[in-house]
Amino acid sequence: MALVVLGLNHKTAPVEVREKLAFDSEDFREAADTLFSRMPEIDEKVILSTCNRVEIYANAESAEKGLWALKKFLYRYHEIPEGTLEEFFYTYNSEEAVEHLFNVAGALDSMVLGEPQILGQVKDAYQSAMKVKATGRILNQLFQKAFSVAKRIRTETAVAENAVSISYSAVELAARIFGHLEGRSVLLIGAGEMIELAGRHLVGQGVKTVLVANRSYERAAKLATELGGSAVHYDSFEQELAGADIIISSTAAPHYVIKKSMVEKAVRHRAGKPIFFIDIAVPRDIEPAINELNNVFLYDIDDLDNVVRENRREREKEAEKAREIVKAEVTQFQQWLERLEVEPTIAAIRQKGEEIKKGELERTLPKLNLSPEQEEAVRTMASSMINKLLHDPTIHLKNSAAPVSEEHRKRGVVEVVRDLFKLE
Repeated sequence: MALVVLGLNHKTAPVEVREKLAFDSEDFREAADTLFSRMPEIDEKVILSTCNRVEIYANAESAEKGLWALKKFLYRYHEIPEGTLEEFFYTYNSEEAVEHLFNVAGALDSMVLGEPQILGQVKDAYQSAMKVKATGRILNQLFQKAFSVAKRIRTETAVAENAVSISYSAVELAARIFGHLEGRSVLLIGAGEMIELAGRHLVGQGVKTVLVANRSYERAAKLATELGGSAVHYDSFEQELAGADIIISSTAAPHYVIKKSMVEKAVRHRAGKPIFFIDIAVPRDIEPAINELNNVFLYDIDDLDNVVRENRREREKEAEKAREIVKAEVTQFQQWLERLEVEPTIAAIRQKGEEIKKGELERTLPKLNLSPEQEEAVRTMASSMINKLLHDPTIHLKNSAAPVSEEHRKRGVVEVVRDLFKLE
C-alpha cells in the first residue's frame, strides 16, 4: 500500500499547460471510470481539477508503480505524447502526500492564501470519485480527515480573514466606514473585471441599490442585470452621485471623470451623510482634491494596495499556525495508517490460534468421557489459554505501529512476529 499524489499547479505550470490536462465536470465520471478499470496498479483514486491545479490522489500497489501508472493515464487520456510534460509535474508519496492534501484543502497551497473555494472543489472531487466507487477505506479516511483539518484551520486561525484582493479590500474599507453595508446604495463607474468583482462582493454584503454606468450602455446593462441592479447612461452618472453611499470607479479615461466640483454639489444634497469613493483606475478617475470635503472619503489604488499587503502579512502569520495544525494532523493520520498495516498480521495470528485450538479440541475431546458441562469448561479453558498467549504479541504489534518515526523498526517487528508464528 502506498499513498501517492501526481499533479501540477499554478506554481509549477503555466495556464496553457494546466488547461491541457484539465477535466471539466462532465469528464470526471468518465475519467474516474477509465482510471478504475484499466489500472491494476491503482486501488483507489480521486481526481481534483480546478483552474489552478490538476491532481490525482491514489492508493497504489507501490509508489513507483502508482506514479508511473498515473502519468501514463494522464498522457493517454488527454492524447499528449508521453514524457513531454515531466518538468511541470510534482509527486508526493506516503507522509508527504497526506501533508499535501491537508495543505490543499486548508487553502495553504492556493494562489490566494486562505481562499475558501478550494475546500468545496476538493469535496466535489471526492464525491465524484465516490459515485463511481473509485475510493475505499484509505482514501475515504484520508479525505474525511482533510475536511476536518480544513475546518480546524478555519475555526482556529484567521488565515481566511482580511481581504487580499484589490476589489474585496475596497469593499472591506467601505464596510469599515459605514459599519455595515446592508441597505447602502452603490454606483459603479466602468464595467471591467475589477468593477464586476467589487460589485459582486458588495451585493454579497447586502447593499440595497446598485447602479452601473459605462461608456458602453450595453455592457453596463449586462453587468447591472447580473448584480440585480440598474444601468444608467454614462453621460448622466453625475446626477446619481448624491444618491450613492459608495462610488467605485475604474475606467480607461486619460483624465479625471469625477471632479471636486461634481462632488461638492452631491454633498450639499446628502444632509451630512458620508460618501465613500474608491478609485481603482490607473490613471486615476477621481480628482484627489475631493478628500478636502467634509464627510467625503477617497481611497485610490495605492491605498488599497497597502491594505492588501498588510492583510497578506497577517494571513501569512496565521498560515504558520495553520501549518502546525497540519503537521499534528499528519502525524495522527500516519499513526492510523501504521496501525492499519499490522491489522492483517494480528488477524492472522488470531486465526492461527483458533485453528490450533479447534484442532486440538477435536482430537482430544472424543477420547475423554466428559459431561456437557465439563466439555464446555475445557473449551473455555482452551480459549482463555489462546487469548492469554496472544495478548502480549498483539499489544506489542499495536504499540510498534504507533510511532511514525520508527517506521523501519516497526516493519522489522512485524516480519519477526510473522516468522515466529509461521504465518504465510
